[in-house]
Amino acid sequence: MDKKKRDGAVTDKKKRDELIMKYAPLVKNIVERISSRLPSHLHVKEDLMNVGIIGLISALERFDKKRNVKFETYASIRIRGAVLDELRARDWMPRSTRNKYSKLEDTFASLQRLLGRPPDEEEMSRYLNVSLDKYHKILDEAKGVTLLCSEDLPPDYHETHANYHFLDQIDQNNPFSSIATNELRVVLKKAIDTLPDKERLILSLYYYEELTMKEIGKVINLTESRVCQIHTQAILRLRGNLKTLRGVYC
Repeated sequence: MDKKKRDGAVTDKKKRDELIMKYAPLVKNIVERISSRLPSHLHVKEDLMNVGIIGLISALERFDKKRNVKFETYASIRIRGAVLDELRARDWMPRSTRNKYSKLEDTFASLQRLLGRPPDEEEMSRYLNVSLDKYHKILDEAKGVTLLCSEDLPPDYHETHANYHFLDQIDQNNPFSSIATNELRVVLKKAIDTLPDKERLILSLYYYEELTMKEIGKVINLTESRVCQIHTQAILRLRGNLKTLRGVYC
Protein backbone atom coordinates (compact mmCIF):
# COMPACT_ATOMS: atom_id res chain seq x y z
CA MET A 1 0.00 0.00 0.00
CA ASP A 2 1.14 3.56 -0.78
CA LYS A 3 2.31 4.99 2.54
CA LYS A 4 2.16 8.58 1.32
CA LYS A 5 -0.69 10.48 2.98
CA ARG A 6 -3.28 11.56 0.45
CA ASP A 7 -5.37 14.73 0.66
CA GLY A 8 -8.73 13.40 1.80
CA ALA A 9 -7.51 10.08 3.20
CA VAL A 10 -8.89 9.15 6.62
CA THR A 11 -6.22 8.22 9.16
CA ASP A 12 -7.99 8.94 12.48
CA LYS A 13 -9.38 5.64 13.82
CA LYS A 14 -12.50 7.12 15.43
CA LYS A 15 -13.36 9.07 12.30
CA ARG A 16 -12.67 6.00 10.17
CA ASP A 17 -15.02 3.86 12.28
CA GLU A 18 -17.77 6.47 11.95
CA LEU A 19 -17.36 6.49 8.17
CA ILE A 20 -17.38 2.69 8.03
CA MET A 21 -20.78 2.76 9.75
CA LYS A 22 -21.97 5.49 7.41
CA TYR A 23 -20.96 3.64 4.25
CA ALA A 24 -21.80 0.09 5.38
CA PRO A 25 -25.09 0.28 3.43
CA LEU A 26 -23.05 0.98 0.28
CA VAL A 27 -21.08 -2.22 0.90
CA LYS A 28 -24.31 -4.15 1.46
CA ASN A 29 -25.82 -2.81 -1.76
CA ILE A 30 -22.78 -3.79 -3.84
CA VAL A 31 -22.53 -7.25 -2.27
CA GLU A 32 -26.23 -7.91 -2.81
CA ARG A 33 -26.05 -6.87 -6.45
CA ILE A 34 -23.06 -9.13 -7.09
CA SER A 35 -24.51 -11.99 -5.05
CA SER A 36 -27.71 -11.88 -7.10
CA ARG A 37 -25.65 -12.84 -10.15
CA LEU A 38 -24.11 -15.89 -8.49
CA PRO A 39 -25.45 -19.46 -8.67
CA SER A 40 -27.99 -20.15 -5.92
CA HIS A 41 -25.94 -22.96 -4.35
CA LEU A 42 -23.18 -20.53 -3.34
CA HIS A 43 -23.66 -19.11 0.15
CA VAL A 44 -20.95 -16.47 0.37
CA LYS A 45 -22.79 -13.24 1.11
CA GLU A 46 -21.50 -12.92 4.69
CA ASP A 47 -17.91 -13.53 3.58
CA LEU A 48 -18.31 -11.02 0.77
CA MET A 49 -19.65 -8.43 3.22
CA ASN A 50 -16.47 -8.79 5.28
CA VAL A 51 -14.34 -8.47 2.17
CA GLY A 52 -16.39 -5.45 1.07
CA ILE A 53 -15.74 -3.72 4.40
CA ILE A 54 -12.02 -4.28 3.85
CA GLY A 55 -12.43 -2.66 0.43
CA LEU A 56 -14.19 0.29 2.08
CA ILE A 57 -11.36 0.69 4.60
CA SER A 58 -8.88 0.65 1.73
CA ALA A 59 -10.89 3.39 0.03
CA LEU A 60 -10.88 5.51 3.19
CA GLU A 61 -7.12 5.14 3.49
CA ARG A 62 -6.34 5.79 -0.17
CA PHE A 63 -8.91 8.39 -1.20
CA ASP A 64 -7.44 11.52 -2.77
CA LYS A 65 -9.96 14.33 -3.21
CA LYS A 66 -7.54 16.15 -5.53
CA ARG A 67 -8.63 13.71 -8.22
CA ASN A 68 -12.01 15.45 -8.29
CA VAL A 69 -13.94 12.19 -7.85
CA LYS A 70 -16.73 11.72 -5.32
CA PHE A 71 -15.79 9.42 -2.45
CA GLU A 72 -18.86 7.25 -3.03
CA THR A 73 -17.75 6.62 -6.61
CA TYR A 74 -14.18 5.80 -5.58
CA ALA A 75 -15.31 3.61 -2.67
CA SER A 76 -17.73 1.69 -4.89
CA ILE A 77 -14.88 0.80 -7.22
CA ARG A 78 -12.62 -0.36 -4.36
CA ILE A 79 -15.41 -2.36 -2.70
CA ARG A 80 -16.48 -4.03 -5.92
CA GLY A 81 -12.87 -4.80 -6.80
CA ALA A 82 -12.24 -6.41 -3.40
CA VAL A 83 -15.36 -8.57 -3.71
CA LEU A 84 -14.51 -9.70 -7.24
CA ASP A 85 -10.93 -10.49 -6.22
CA GLU A 86 -12.33 -12.74 -3.49
CA LEU A 87 -14.60 -14.53 -5.95
CA ARG A 88 -11.73 -15.02 -8.39
CA ALA A 89 -9.53 -16.38 -5.61
CA ARG A 90 -12.18 -18.95 -4.70
CA ASP A 91 -12.31 -20.12 -8.33
CA TRP A 92 -15.77 -21.64 -7.83
CA MET A 93 -16.45 -22.09 -11.54
CA PRO A 94 -15.22 -25.44 -12.95
CA ARG A 95 -12.98 -25.13 -16.00
CA SER A 96 -15.40 -27.24 -18.04
CA THR A 97 -18.18 -24.75 -17.30
CA ARG A 98 -16.00 -21.80 -18.22
CA ASN A 99 -15.07 -23.50 -21.48
CA LYS A 100 -18.73 -24.20 -22.23
CA TYR A 101 -19.70 -20.57 -22.01
CA SER A 102 -16.55 -19.39 -23.74
CA LYS A 103 -17.74 -21.41 -26.72
CA LEU A 104 -21.12 -19.71 -26.44
CA GLU A 105 -19.38 -16.33 -26.63
CA ASP A 106 -17.54 -17.53 -29.73
CA THR A 107 -20.85 -18.63 -31.26
CA PHE A 108 -22.28 -15.13 -30.85
CA ALA A 109 -19.23 -13.65 -32.54
CA SER A 110 -19.16 -16.23 -35.36
CA LEU A 111 -22.84 -15.80 -36.20
CA GLN A 112 -22.51 -12.03 -36.12
CA ARG A 113 -19.67 -12.20 -38.65
CA LEU A 114 -21.69 -14.59 -40.80
CA LEU A 115 -24.92 -12.56 -40.71
CA GLY A 116 -23.36 -9.11 -40.66
CA ARG A 117 -25.53 -8.24 -37.64
CA PRO A 118 -26.19 -9.53 -34.11
CA PRO A 119 -27.97 -12.92 -34.21
CA ASP A 120 -31.33 -13.10 -32.46
CA GLU A 121 -32.36 -15.81 -30.02
CA GLU A 122 -34.07 -17.97 -32.63
CA GLU A 123 -30.95 -17.93 -34.79
CA MET A 124 -28.77 -18.80 -31.82
CA SER A 125 -31.00 -21.70 -30.79
CA ARG A 126 -31.07 -23.07 -34.35
CA TYR A 127 -27.30 -22.75 -34.64
CA LEU A 128 -26.87 -24.61 -31.34
CA ASN A 129 -29.50 -27.14 -32.43
CA VAL A 130 -31.60 -26.65 -29.29
CA SER A 131 -35.15 -25.44 -28.67
CA LEU A 132 -35.75 -21.83 -27.68
CA ASP A 133 -36.76 -22.98 -24.19
CA LYS A 134 -33.51 -24.92 -23.87
CA TYR A 135 -31.57 -21.88 -25.06
CA HIS A 136 -33.23 -19.78 -22.36
CA LYS A 137 -32.24 -22.39 -19.76
CA ILE A 138 -28.64 -22.17 -21.00
CA LEU A 139 -28.77 -18.42 -20.39
CA ASP A 140 -30.20 -19.01 -16.91
CA GLU A 141 -27.33 -21.36 -16.11
CA ALA A 142 -24.78 -18.91 -17.50
CA LYS A 143 -25.69 -15.95 -15.30
CA GLY A 144 -22.91 -16.68 -12.81
CA VAL A 145 -20.22 -17.11 -15.42
CA THR A 146 -20.90 -13.66 -16.84
CA LEU A 147 -20.43 -11.89 -13.51
CA LEU A 148 -16.67 -11.65 -13.24
CA CYS A 149 -16.29 -9.87 -16.51
CA SER A 150 -19.38 -7.71 -16.58
CA GLU A 151 -18.83 -6.44 -13.04
CA ASP A 152 -15.12 -6.11 -13.70
CA LEU A 153 -15.98 -3.18 -15.92
CA PRO A 154 -17.09 -0.41 -13.59
CA PRO A 155 -17.63 3.53 -14.60
CA ASP A 156 -15.36 6.57 -15.56
CA TYR A 157 -16.41 6.16 -19.11
CA HIS A 158 -19.52 8.25 -18.45
CA GLU A 159 -17.51 11.46 -18.88
CA THR A 160 -17.85 11.15 -22.65
CA HIS A 161 -20.42 8.38 -23.07
CA ALA A 162 -23.03 8.48 -20.30
CA ASN A 163 -24.84 5.37 -21.53
CA TYR A 164 -21.66 3.38 -20.98
CA HIS A 165 -21.17 4.45 -17.36
CA PHE A 166 -20.75 0.82 -16.32
CA LEU A 167 -17.38 0.73 -18.12
CA ASP A 168 -15.50 2.21 -15.22
CA GLN A 169 -12.05 2.83 -13.81
CA ILE A 170 -9.66 0.25 -15.21
CA ASP A 171 -7.38 -1.07 -12.48
CA GLN A 172 -4.52 -3.51 -12.26
CA ASN A 173 -6.82 -6.44 -11.47
CA ASN A 174 -8.96 -5.94 -14.56
CA PRO A 175 -8.67 -8.62 -17.26
CA PHE A 176 -8.28 -5.84 -19.82
CA SER A 177 -5.33 -4.18 -18.10
CA SER A 178 -2.93 -5.11 -20.91
CA ILE A 179 -4.62 -2.55 -23.16
CA ALA A 180 -3.95 1.15 -22.75
CA THR A 181 -6.98 2.81 -21.16
CA ASN A 182 -7.80 5.10 -24.09
CA GLU A 183 -7.54 2.25 -26.57
CA LEU A 184 -9.67 0.08 -24.31
CA ARG A 185 -12.43 2.65 -24.24
CA VAL A 186 -12.54 2.74 -28.02
CA VAL A 187 -12.68 -1.05 -28.21
CA LEU A 188 -15.37 -1.34 -25.55
CA LYS A 189 -17.52 1.38 -27.09
CA LYS A 190 -17.26 -0.33 -30.46
CA ALA A 191 -18.26 -3.67 -28.96
CA ILE A 192 -21.20 -2.14 -27.07
CA ASP A 193 -22.39 -0.30 -30.16
CA THR A 194 -22.87 -3.66 -31.89
CA LEU A 195 -25.36 -4.84 -29.24
CA PRO A 196 -29.10 -4.82 -29.99
CA ASP A 197 -30.98 -1.82 -28.58
CA LYS A 198 -32.77 -3.75 -25.82
CA GLU A 199 -29.51 -5.27 -24.57
CA ARG A 200 -27.80 -1.87 -24.49
CA LEU A 201 -30.78 -0.45 -22.62
CA ILE A 202 -30.71 -3.19 -19.98
CA LEU A 203 -26.96 -2.77 -19.45
CA SER A 204 -27.39 0.97 -19.10
CA LEU A 205 -30.28 0.64 -16.63
CA TYR A 206 -28.47 -1.98 -14.57
CA TYR A 207 -24.95 -0.52 -14.45
CA TYR A 208 -25.53 3.21 -14.95
CA GLU A 209 -28.95 3.81 -13.41
CA GLU A 210 -28.29 0.97 -10.92
CA LEU A 211 -31.78 -0.45 -11.14
CA THR A 212 -32.37 -4.02 -10.02
CA MET A 213 -33.42 -6.67 -12.53
CA LYS A 214 -36.93 -6.53 -11.06
CA GLU A 215 -37.09 -2.74 -11.46
CA ILE A 216 -35.83 -2.97 -15.03
CA GLY A 217 -38.55 -5.50 -15.75
CA LYS A 218 -41.19 -3.02 -14.63
CA VAL A 219 -39.67 -0.29 -16.81
CA ILE A 220 -39.61 -2.37 -20.00
CA ASN A 221 -42.57 -4.62 -19.17
CA LEU A 222 -40.71 -7.92 -18.87
CA THR A 223 -40.40 -10.45 -16.06
CA GLU A 224 -37.35 -10.33 -13.82
CA SER A 225 -36.16 -13.72 -15.09
CA ARG A 226 -36.48 -12.56 -18.70
CA VAL A 227 -34.45 -9.44 -17.95
CA CYS A 228 -31.76 -11.66 -16.38
CA GLN A 229 -31.66 -13.79 -19.53
CA ILE A 230 -31.28 -10.77 -21.80
CA HIS A 231 -28.59 -9.33 -19.50
CA THR A 232 -26.67 -12.60 -19.64
CA GLN A 233 -27.03 -12.77 -23.40
CA ALA A 234 -25.77 -9.18 -23.71
CA ILE A 235 -22.66 -9.91 -21.65
CA LEU A 236 -21.87 -13.14 -23.50
CA ARG A 237 -22.38 -11.34 -26.81
CA LEU A 238 -20.22 -8.43 -25.65
CA ARG A 239 -17.42 -10.75 -24.56
CA GLY A 240 -17.57 -12.55 -27.89
CA ASN A 241 -17.37 -9.25 -29.73
CA LEU A 242 -14.40 -8.18 -27.62
CA LYS A 243 -12.57 -11.36 -28.56
CA THR A 244 -13.12 -10.53 -32.20
CA LEU A 245 -12.17 -6.87 -31.90
CA ARG A 246 -9.05 -7.22 -29.80
CA GLY A 247 -8.39 -10.88 -29.15
CA VAL A 248 -9.18 -10.10 -25.51
CA TYR A 249 -10.31 -13.03 -23.36
CA CYS A 250 -12.03 -12.54 -20.05
